[in-house]
Amino acid sequence: MLRLLMYLVPWALTIYAFIDCLNTPEDEAKHLPKIAWVFIILLFWIVGPIAWLAAGKLRNVPAGGRTPSEWHRNHRTQYVAPDDNPEFLKSLAEDNKKDDSLLKSWEADLRRREEELKRGERKEPEGGAKGEKGETGEKRDRKDGEEA
Repeated sequence: MLRLLMYLVPWALTIYAFIDCLNTPEDEAKHLPKIAWVFIILLFWIVGPIAWLAAGKLRNVPAGGRTPSEWHRNHRTQYVAPDDNPEFLKSLAEDNKKDDSLLKSWEADLRRREEELKRGERKEPEGGAKGEKGETGEKRDRKDGEEA
């Protein structure tokens, strides 16, 4: 098992350093051009990856969250908190206007229905007497006739 580990660790280190070197932007490679670092990592199997990890790359975090390719650096979206985003605040205001108009139409419909119910209750007692449970005169008479 240890014999396998003796070959596996340097191999994994080489693969990691190689991928890290390829993903590093050219201006972050220190001391040598990036292509020279690739050859050093691949040719000098144990020493090359260690040299790359120790001295080949700037290890501080660059400002602006840099990414490996130039295209990504120039086309990165800047996220803004919702409270600071004027477009988001504008959309909230528009949603509030829609909600207010919907609420007003519901209130008007409710008032109209309440008025219809009030007018309907006033008219029915004149035409036909309602019982306690809202029954018309005919239904009440049928019930009374059944009981008798």
